[in-house]
Amino acid sequence: MATPLRRLLFSLVLLVAAAGGPGAAAARLSTSYYSRSCPRVEQIVSDVVAAKQQANPSTAAGTLRLFFHDCFVSGCDASVLVSPLSSDSSPERSAEINLSLPGAAFDAVARAKTALEAACPGTVSCADILALAARDLVAILGGPRFPVHLGRRDARRSDARDVEGNLPRTNMSARAMSVLFARKGITPREMVALAGAHTVGFSHCSEFAHRVYGYKTPGGHDPSLNPSFARALQSSCAGYERDPTISIFNDIVTPRDFDELYFRNLPRGLGLLASDAALWEYPPTRAFVQRYADNRTAFFEDFAAAMQKLGSVGVKTGRQGVVRRQCDVLD
Repeated sequence: MATPLRRLLFSLVLLVAAAGGPGAAAARLSTSYYSRSCPRVEQIVSDVVAAKQQANPSTAAGTLRLFFHDCFVSGCDASVLVSPLSSDSSPERSAEINLSLPGAAFDAVARAKTALEAACPGTVSCADILALAARDLVAILGGPRFPVHLGRRDARRSDARDVEGNLPRTNMSARAMSVLFARKGITPREMVALAGAHTVGFSHCSEFAHRVYGYKTPGGHDPSLNPSFARALQSSCAGYERDPTISIFNDIVTPRDFDELYFRNLPRGLGLLASDAALWEYPPTRAFVQRYADNRTAFFEDFAAAMQKLGSVGVKTGRQGVVRRQCDVLD
């Protein structure tokens, strides 16, 4: 009787371990992970990305977007960093929605990796570098600085086919986005806080052109848009089909500051993307938009917590991944 009982108990242990896999991996992350193996890791990353941001002010917003696109597809594992030029197949980076990810963000991570390989060879993962860079750049723009738990490993694979259906589109409803985020363990409150990253950066006209042209309404634009704002967009984006690089700041009031103005803009019809406006139009998310519009401290606190939660999505630790020597090449 003892032997079957042992087998049953062993099977139960395996089931529990399998069910708690991702959470268990995230639990192994630590703010002191590199305290002995690479004690200056945070300072090195901070110095590199600060210099990159000074040279190219679009780096911060681009790195935030890069971090989000990485974590939401196959977990925070640096799989989005793999270059199509270094792979025989099509990695995540070659997926249509990722083609507009800015080169400055990839370069910031690559430069930090080079500096860390010189200081601590083969020690710090690209996934951890990206998480630290995103945090540091938010702080540089005036946003919150928060602890980053470290110990992620880099993915051994990257496949563009994994991307579709895992990232929100700019024309998504708030309800659809809530469902997508819930699949990643992100609550509506955390989703709205993360959307506050749109307080910096820009969007190409093609991503919102459907809102400013072709409506059978006075002015020919989405009636939820502020009329003056809509007219300005129509003028600024007039040649976007000939020149797809034409873009507009996500927050037209304080585009280079990480603040709560993005949320204040939404009730005024100044949300650029349909997915931005949807957060105000959908009652379950409107309350959070209003909360953050009224209280910068509340936004910063919730954004920091949501970024920490995002950084734990699908992480790989130990033998689940590797530490790449070069972030854009699979080992």
